[in-house]
Amino acid sequence: MTQDEIIRMARVAGVHDDGHWFEFSKYKYLERFANLVAAAKAEVALAEAYRCGYEAGAAAEREAIPKLAMLAKAIRMRSQT
Repeated sequence: MTQDEIIRMARVAGVHDDGHWFEFSKYKYLERFANLVAAAKAEVALAEAYRCGYEAGAAAEREAIPKLAMLAKAIRMRSQT
């Protein structure tokens, strides 16, 4: 997460800033900010899990294609005899 993203989330949460520092004057602002950060982290984790699953599926597919081609060839040869 970049600094700009964190600053944006703090502002969205309602935290007051004077351009130099943020004031979490009320607990509710801190809680909102923490929830936004947690949601952003969860979104990144979900995207990574999806990417890993996609890559694993693609690798399994690449591995299966030659086996399927050999099976199809064997079936064709069997049907010709």
